[in-house]
Amino acid sequence: MKVNVDIQAAVAQRAGVGRYARMLVEHLGGFCEGDTLSYFYFDFKKQGDALALGQKHARVCRWIPGRIVQYAWKKLNAPPYSLFAGTADVYHFPNFIRPPLSQGKSVVTIHDVSFLRFPETMEPKNYKFMSARIEDTVKKSDAIITDSAFVADEIHELLDVPREKLHPIWLGLDAEWRRPSELIIKQVKSKLQLERPYLLHVGTIEPRKNHRFLVDVFDALENFDGDLVIAGMRGWKNESIFKRFESSPKSDRIRILEYVPDEDLAALYAGAEMLVFPSLYEGFGFPPLESMACGTPVIASAAGSLPEVLGKAAVVLKDFDVKRWASEVETMLSHDARREGYIRLGIERARNFTWEETARRTWDVYRKVGA
Repeated sequence: MKVNVDIQAAVAQRAGVGRYARMLVEHLGGFCEGDTLSYFYFDFKKQGDALALGQKHARVCRWIPGRIVQYAWKKLNAPPYSLFAGTADVYHFPNFIRPPLSQGKSVVTIHDVSFLRFPETMEPKNYKFMSARIEDTVKKSDAIITDSAFVADEIHELLDVPREKLHPIWLGLDAEWRRPSELIIKQVKSKLQLERPYLLHVGTIEPRKNHRFLVDVFDALENFDGDLVIAGMRGWKNESIFKRFESSPKSDRIRILEYVPDEDLAALYAGAEMLVFPSLYEGFGFPPLESMACGTPVIASAAGSLPEVLGKAAVVLKDFDVKRWASEVETMLSHDARREGYIRLGIERARNFTWEETARRTWDVYRKVGA
């Protein structure tokens, strides 16, 4: 069986779907067992072997810009993907949408359907694209992988996809997600000028992450004389979010770290009092899991996949009541035994998420589809 994986997302972005594609391909090789694995991307920026996996596995197109092909796929539903990627028995598209295919079976990973549940939180261009292509994708794909059972349920309900076509597979955690030494934590806090205790939130600054509610909770805290640190790049539809930051009576204690190097993130998590994560919708939820792996307790919403992923290892709240959230934060801050209990449970829970297991179960889907 020949398997080809589209890794365009891994070339274009480090986080999110890009990280998923990169980590998946890096671990799939251990499960081939006589089958053939290759990957493909458009290298119109002449970046070379994007993942340093060895050119023998790569098929790279440099003679035509990928954006021209994307335009043709949208408008003409042609040319077929295999014209560029070569022939295969199974093609895997890790980034929501299936391009035109003239041969072979197809597997698509759909990470969430927030564009259907919360269209008002989406960037208009992305919403238009996803809405226009998703029904054709789920219809023509031979199998659909999701990041959680929650997303599989959503796709079944909203897009009428048969259960047997859906394959929930949890994502993994990178090996570096563990608590660094106290020296490294101290050095990173100094580098980022974090001189006081802080509550942490990690995520793109956009409506779905519910930052305005987060500030409401921070404002309601009566016994915490520290900062709220928000680590996330500016996203879309965030004008009202930044106005809320500015209007807070504690605005001088709200720190926005728009970019934190990957090598500093574990220490940023580990140095926090806790992660506060009141998201409106998640298909998986990396930041709470990463926080727990680094030994920092989590208070999160019950939105989307979060109860499934976090289990009983975090405080998961079913509503958005400011007083309730503030009370839970202050309880976690003041009760050492409760805090230590959640730290222990979080570290144990995070061990269940490995890229090896993600890759193994993904290859099982390939075999099922390609049989």
